[in-house]
Amino acid sequence: MQHQDLAGGRWSKLSLAEQLGNIGSEYERAKKWREQKDPRFQNAFDRFLELLDLTSTSKNLALARRRELLRLREVACAELTQAADHSAGLSSYFYHFALLARKTT
Repeated sequence: MQHQDLAGGRWSKLSLAEQLGNIGSEYERAKKWREQKDPRFQNAFDRFLELLDLTSTSKNLALARRRELLRLREVACAELTQAADHSAGLSSYFYHFALLARKTT
C-alpha cells in the first residue's frame, strides 16, 4: 500500500470532490506515462487504483455513487491497460471534481 497515511483515516476526512480530484491526478499521471512508455506508469496506475478503492469502499457512500465509482474503475482500467480510448471523457470527469474541490476549500 503506497498511501498508508491516507488509508489510516486521513482519506475519509476529505470531501468526495477532494478525493476524486486526487484520484484524477493519479489517473492523468498514469495516462501520461503510459503514452510515453515510462516505467513509472505501473506505480501511478497502482496509486490510482488504491485511491479509487479507498473511496469506493467508504462506509458512508450511497449505493448509486459506489456503482458509479466501480464503473469508473472498470472504464479507466480498460483505457489504461488496453487500446480503448475514453480519455477525453475521463479527463473531463476528473477535472470538474478538481475544480469543485478548489472552490470549496
